[in-house]
Amino acid sequence: MKITRQKHAKKHLGFFRNNFGVREPYQILLDGTFCQAALRGRIQLREQLPRYLMGETQLCTTRCVLKELETLGKDLYGAKLIAQKCQVRNCPHFKNAVSGSECLLAMIEEGNPHHYFVATQDQNLSVKVKKKPGVPLMFIIQNTIVLDKPSAKTIAYVKAIESGQLVSVHEKQSIKQLKEEQGLVKNPEQRRRKKRKKTGGPNPLSCLKKKKKTNDITSSASEKKKKRKRIRNRSTSKVLSEKQNAEGK
Repeated sequence: MKITRQKHAKKHLGFFRNNFGVREPYQILLDGTFCQAALRGRIQLREQLPRYLMGETQLCTTRCVLKELETLGKDLYGAKLIAQKCQVRNCPHFKNAVSGSECLLAMIEEGNPHHYFVATQDQNLSVKVKKKPGVPLMFIIQNTIVLDKPSAKTIAYVKAIESGQLVSVHEKQSIKQLKEEQGLVKNPEQRRRKKRKKTGGPNPLSCLKKKKKTNDITSSASEKKKKRKRIRNRSTSKVLSEKQNAEGK
């Protein structure tokens, strides 16, 4: 049974790796129901998950899940201890915490860019996760961890990409990076800098300097004219003096 389970897991992982860029370390988001099921089945998640997925894993949760476990009291104290040992990922609910299921759904929005796995026993959450393409789903059944097969929504999404009807999120990101490297698309920071340059008006001091230059030019021209007149006056005076000397002789 273990061999067949690992074969199915390997097949499903290959599908998500090839079509959605899922890679090691596999980031698995746990909710309180999954932690409680692992506690009841005496499952050592840190040991068994890497063996089952045949790769490095990271157990993750959110602040909302931890708060939810705290409010539920002593019955889920053991599940809370398991969740507290996981890495806490930043969720968008900084001010007002939401339920664990709502928080995990928010973490996989916009095409699941961080390639999270969702591990839960909540049936309602599982149905909603299956409606989002490219999100691996995990659960515990008969004290064993199971990676669910790709949902119908995920398979339809992949077929649409293969037929050219859609472009995957991974491809969109790579296309955007190539365009930025080739200079076809400019970064928003560069656009902001250019906008700031455009909004700046002419410097009034520079205008004043230009006016001073025109005054200098006119003054220099008038000085040149005065010099020319002086030269002419000098030359005429010389001619008159020479005439007077010649007459005297």
